[in-house]
Amino acid sequence: MKILHTADWHLGKRLDRFSRLEEQVLVLNEIIEIADEQKVDLVLVAGDLFDNFNPGVEAIELFYKTLKRLSLNGKRPVIAISGNHDAPNLIDAPNPLARECGIILIGHPNAEVHPFELENFKITNSAQGFLELKLNGFDFPIRILHTPYANEVRLKEYFGENKEQALNQVLAENWARITDEFCDEKGVNLLMAHLYMNKKGAAILEEPDGEKPIKIGNADLIFSETIPPQIQYTALGHLHGFQNIGTPEKPVVYSSSPLCYSFSEAGQTKYISIIEAQPNQAVSFEKIALKNGKPLFRKTFDSVEKTIDWLTENPNTLVELTLESETFLKAEERKQIYQSHGGIVHLIPKVKNQEFAVNNLHEINLDQDIQSLFQDYFKSKNNGQQANEDLLNLFNEILNP
Repeated sequence: MKILHTADWHLGKRLDRFSRLEEQVLVLNEIIEIADEQKVDLVLVAGDLFDNFNPGVEAIELFYKTLKRLSLNGKRPVIAISGNHDAPNLIDAPNPLARECGIILIGHPNAEVHPFELENFKITNSAQGFLELKLNGFDFPIRILHTPYANEVRLKEYFGENKEQALNQVLAENWARITDEFCDEKGVNLLMAHLYMNKKGAAILEEPDGEKPIKIGNADLIFSETIPPQIQYTALGHLHGFQNIGTPEKPVVYSSSPLCYSFSEAGQTKYISIIEAQPNQAVSFEKIALKNGKPLFRKTFDSVEKTIDWLTENPNTLVELTLESETFLKAEERKQIYQSHGGIVHLIPKVKNQEFAVNNLHEINLDQDIQSLFQDYFKSKNNGQQANEDLLNLFNEILNP
């Protein structure tokens, strides 16, 4: 069978003042097209469905329409769990109606999905944190351990966590109990979770800008070694870059976000994962690059002319600009830069070929004239940049109205 794994849609996400909704529409259409072209049998969406607990109407509408199309109007099961950006109750709320369309929404950890049956598939077994699917055309079941993001409060409520007990132990025991009871070699066994997971002893994986670290209380990050041996593929959400932190035989995969959502992701290619699985055999998976979405660039220039030339040649982008100059940018220069491109997110002025430390102005002569004091103050607040003539003239106008 074929399974599509995606995560971290962050619907409603903005980059500073720029909405990403139009790009999200395009890239989700692309994911739907891939699912149809690849003829996948099951879709997993591993959390951070929205960008905040109170998404806008457009983001919610895009979410429901996308899941409905992915489900082929109930013919293909779609399972989506909440992440640390999602309100669990918001994710759970439409579940009774969503099930009629073949969509299973899981907001809380240890949730139990009640069995139901549609024309093309049915849930044949379920327990807290677990469900088993049987699809027409396959003579084996698919077992899924589902672990939405769990904060400390939810862990205590659902897992009975003690403050002294590490999250690794809580999850390892819970997952082991489920797999020992339900996951033998006669079915495909999967885990989907929204967690910060890594190999024990491996270098720390960078979390995306804008993400709060999801270390829970004083618990360590989750080690991939806690995943039970019966699990053939682990579908993760949270980190925005595609990576397999497991092994080729037992992949543990962050599928990546569908778009670059911060400048720390500039230049990244985004993917979805297509898995081929059958019982009691190693899965194979392929990452498929996503093509939609504006590229993000961090660029540094040393002249206004070079800046405008590059911006003019790269119109359909979102840009963080650093412009090195001898003095503070003039208003006319800023205007020229912004008029040349509609996607400038940040414009960062920087002193050119000049080392400056605030300590250099630690002792200021307060007996000097007011214009000189202003110039020293301006330098201290702007990383050593000199106030230009326009600013000095404006300051003099204020002093002498």
